Amino acid sequence: MSVYNQSRSRVIQIIFITILLVIIGQLLNLQVFSSKYKLQAESNALFRKVMYPDRGIIYDRQGRAILENTIMYDLVITPSEIKQTDTLALCSILGIDTSEFRKRVLTAIIKNSRYKSSVFEPLLTPELYARLNENMYKFPGFVLAERPVRNYPFNTAANVLGYLAEVDTGFLRKHREEGYEMGDYTGMTGLERQYEKVLMGTRGVKQYLRDNKGRIQGSFQGGQYDTMATAGKSLHLSLDVELQQLGEELMTNKVGTIVAIDPRTGGILCMISSPTYNPNYLTGPDRRKHFSSLYVDPRTPLVNRALGSTYSPGSTFKTVVGVIGLAEGVIDKNFTITCNGYFPGCGNGKPKCLDKGTFNLTSAIAHSDNSYFATVYKRLLDQGRYGNADSALKVFNKYAYSFGLGNRLGIDMPSERKGNIPLSSLYEKRYGSRWVSCNCISNAIGQGEVLTTITQLANVMATIANKGWYYTPHLVDSIEGGDKFDMLSPYRVKHQTENISPSYFEAVHNGMQGVMEYGTGAAAQVPGIVVCGKTGTVENYDHGVKQKDHAFFGAFAPRDNPRIAIAVMCENAGFGASSAAPIASLLIEKYLKDSITDPARKAEVDRVTKLNLIPAKMLRAMATQDSLKKVKEALRLLQEQEAVKDSAGTGESEPSEFEANPAPVKPDTAPPAKTTTPKKSSTPVKKAPRKQNTLKQEAVLPNNEERNNNRNYKRV
Repeated sequence: MSVYNQSRSRVIQIIFITILLVIIGQLLNLQVFSSKYKLQAESNALFRKVMYPDRGIIYDRQGRAILENTIMYDLVITPSEIKQTDTLALCSILGIDTSEFRKRVLTAIIKNSRYKSSVFEPLLTPELYARLNENMYKFPGFVLAERPVRNYPFNTAANVLGYLAEVDTGFLRKHREEGYEMGDYTGMTGLERQYEKVLMGTRGVKQYLRDNKGRIQGSFQGGQYDTMATAGKSLHLSLDVELQQLGEELMTNKVGTIVAIDPRTGGILCMISSPTYNPNYLTGPDRRKHFSSLYVDPRTPLVNRALGSTYSPGSTFKTVVGVIGLAEGVIDKNFTITCNGYFPGCGNGKPKCLDKGTFNLTSAIAHSDNSYFATVYKRLLDQGRYGNADSALKVFNKYAYSFGLGNRLGIDMPSERKGNIPLSSLYEKRYGSRWVSCNCISNAIGQGEVLTTITQLANVMATIANKGWYYTPHLVDSIEGGDKFDMLSPYRVKHQTENISPSYFEAVHNGMQGVMEYGTGAAAQVPGIVVCGKTGTVENYDHGVKQKDHAFFGAFAPRDNPRIAIAVMCENAGFGASSAAPIASLLIEKYLKDSITDPARKAEVDRVTKLNLIPAKMLRAMATQDSLKKVKEALRLLQEQEAVKDSAGTGESEPSEFEANPAPVKPDTAPPAKTTTPKKSSTPVKKAPRKQNTLKQEAVLPNNEERNNNRNYKRV
């Protein structure tokens, strides 16, 4: 054989060997390395049904379930199996158009692949579930999957319990090692977020065998590869649901917050943030609509003011200043000052005081004398042994920190703010290195730069009640099956105040009892119970414009063996004695006596509940929002009228029945009928029958005079 033929033969051999290696490599890739066709084959032969676990139930201190589970259904899609689906029928039932259908399918593929199930329409209403259930044979690739959802039988404690929401891609990236998949729900706020890993449970999966037409034939391999869903663990709270409900009732038409603590354990008895909302609004098919409404509400009901807002504590802070003054030895319980209506120590007459006279520590607390505590605070910062105000303020702050102020307490709830006990660096920056006590004298009466959360203020009341110690406030007392994740151990540690003898608290107790018996809080006494309290009225400004004062009240009861410590704050409500104190008084009575039975006290509950203290600024914002809603609704109805007229083919040449027989109704006297905005469809639009025009007779439209006088109304 010639050299040429030999060479050509080798080239042919090499080509065949190369082709063979490519084939072998591709076979290895398909059979061993690639999962693409394996997934397709398994998808054709097997149906994988995810079993969602029941989340843990949450109980109050009396064992009443305040957060439990119910069942709803999701419409779930597997994109690789929907080729034979009757798209138009499905879109008609769901009220969407085909472009929205394609968008949802593409989203499911991007987020969860073509071969895995994803939620297509979550939390179906009973009516929608019924319609889909009887037509599911038309929709291969879709199934109806059970979904445990939350139910709040007492309709209370929304900001405490929190709500669930579907995970998004950002959440999955952040929690990629925690087993979440697209379509899962997770706690977003409150206890649902804080104790998510306890409450969530573990998903299960059941494998079913299908025939060549996709029909379920039974369990795959007798259920050998199935995994059962494991329910989440239940939580037992210190919260009293009846006390919580009464607190929310008393805060009707008020903006503010209440926190009550059992000083013996640190367990939170109630935590109210007002305005609140029915937590069931954020479950079920209408949750998005409700969430949007709550999100734009000028009163910000989604904010938990008990933890997420800080305020100057006002005169309630005087109790802390007094105890620190005793501990530092700058005063004793018999130290007195005479107030002539102002504080003379800084040369500008500030702060002013309402009650003139001579006061010792007990009477100064009882009558809330500003001059007394400005004197104490100035003496604390002017002590020669510390050299200057800078060093003395650091000592004062150390005491304040030991009451749980200026730092996060570590409560078992997310989004807690730390408040503020001002540092000397702030005043050095403002006034230079030689700043003096008079530069921050407002701190003496709980104003200036001092800020606290209401939970911190309630904890201060608990600390004073205990004469110098506290447990970190918390909501969860125990977890079903034990504390597997060691989440409760921080709440078993007792915290002591900084070198303050318990005896120093006696004078403060005397003064706080005096507040309720003959001082600023005398009108809020609780019959038969010795209450120690402190009122507060706090100046505040909005962009430099003075607003109505905030109202504060802090208390504990009974004086001997205290069982409840409480702090109440009402924004822009004026004097603490007239608004915040009565609320605390009724809650103390309810908790210690288990009920309010006296007719006069029941009447007080009604009076306080009906008291409208919503700040004027919020009322204006709410009125503006309502006006915009009315204008938008009128415009929408007019546009619907035009759309119906066009679809009916009437044009401008033939007046509608509504226009021929106008019967305008004023918006203030008859609410508009609920209507649904028609959605675009890729299918041909059929002409609507003439009788549809009768719908327009129910619409709320402006009369002719209103149209002429208001440019916001669109002419028809």
